[in-house]
Amino acid sequence: MSLWSAILPPLLRVYAAGVWALLVQLFSRHFALPEFPSQHGKVAVVTGGAKGMGYCTSRHLSRLGMHVIIASNNESEGQEAVRTIREETLNEKVEFIYCDLASMKSIRKFVYQFKAKHLQLHVLINNAGVMLVPKRKTVDGFEEHFGLNYLGHFLLTNLLLETLKESGRQDCDARVLTVSSATHYVAELQLHELQNSCYYSSHGAYAQSKLALVLFTYQLQHHLTATRCHVTANVVDPGVVNTELYKNLNWAGKVIKWMTAWFFFKTPEEGAATAIFAAASPELEGVGGCYLHNGKRTKSADISYDEDLQRKLWVMSCKMTGVHDVTSSSHEN
Repeated sequence: MSLWSAILPPLLRVYAAGVWALLVQLFSRHFALPEFPSQHGKVAVVTGGAKGMGYCTSRHLSRLGMHVIIASNNESEGQEAVRTIREETLNEKVEFIYCDLASMKSIRKFVYQFKAKHLQLHVLINNAGVMLVPKRKTVDGFEEHFGLNYLGHFLLTNLLLETLKESGRQDCDARVLTVSSATHYVAELQLHELQNSCYYSSHGAYAQSKLALVLFTYQLQHHLTATRCHVTANVVDPGVVNTELYKNLNWAGKVIKWMTAWFFFKTPEEGAATAIFAAASPELEGVGGCYLHNGKRTKSADISYDEDLQRKLWVMSCKMTGVHDVTSSSHEN
């Protein structure tokens, strides 16, 4: 058990991480996106791309000329996002495909519909998520934070991995970008206890899902490097951003957020900046296995570099989602 766990319960650990992230954010210079070369000819999939940071990411990638597929579980929001982005960017190559990341059946249907378009895939942005939801399970029986934030993206990435590999080339790697959070620094990975324990902490569950995403990214990059694929995987920390994710705060938390967010929190556009940078910057061509915050590479939690833990989580995730373990041969090598 870590020192954090011995001293503070999950709720206090997460809020301590949030306060620290806010202080760093307050005294740091906000990352400003540079100008990028045209991205015409590239195809991007953005989960949660109909609102918040996902919408800002989709809009910016469309402005750069990418063909953007918005994956969302809300049809009306998704179609409205497509209409607005097309009008703003004058790029007609913006589409919506329904995808509920809390349902493996829906994810598989999304992948089937995407592949039926016979498109390449150059950028996959795993952005969608939930935060601090009450104890409930996905349709597949998984705790919702873990099932949607992590397992849904694990399955989606694995099902699209072959397309990513076929799309990447020596002078232009395909890219997988996964959005995590500073809460991963205070997370404990206790999958069995989370799925079966009568005690439930939404704060602990959220942080755990974000740590799982970091571990997943690093293990994926190990595989990509070992098999010499022209695909890279990086993880992004957007900072503390004023989005709808905070809708599950209690009334006191909502009041405090309402009073302070305008000053302390990033806007969705500012929060999306590092993901956009990771998706389009020539600086990151061929660079994978990084934790990016405020447009820079930084160090993630010590536990996230535990290769044995990365491997165990990956193997467990393959069993949970029913996908073939593509890393097994590269791991043996």
